Amino acid sequence: VHLVESGGGLVQPEGSLRLSCAASGRTFSTLTMGWFRQAPGKEREFVAAIFWSGGDTHYADSVLGRFTVSRDNAKNTVYLQMNSLKPEDTAVYYCAADTLRRLRVGTTWNKYDYWGQGTQVTVSS
Repeated sequence: VHLVESGGGLVQPEGSLRLSCAASGRTFSTLTMGWFRQAPGKEREFVAAIFWSGGDTHYADSVLGRFTVSRDNAKNTVYLQMNSLKPEDTAVYYCAADTLRRLRVGTTWNKYDYWGQGTQVTVSS
């Protein structure tokens, strides 16, 4: 599976960005897709995920109510809409694919077997 993120950039606090992740190489509808982020000096952390079956979504507490994950299976793309951004959201954001069709969404990095290259999101005035 090949994953390519886009949509990162510099945004002011309380602003919005939408990240996209285009997937190829596997039937997209069978993939649970996750978003993770890593800030300098910190470990990679779970942000959000959308299940391969039924489209259930899961969020980290820190982004709940501000971020929305969605997918378009016809376009082989997963999105992360980020609203009310805060400086602490600054990080490299990665999308990831879980190809194993597990029974539940994974919220740890080791549940995902393919990763994109990452896109930088900087929230600053």
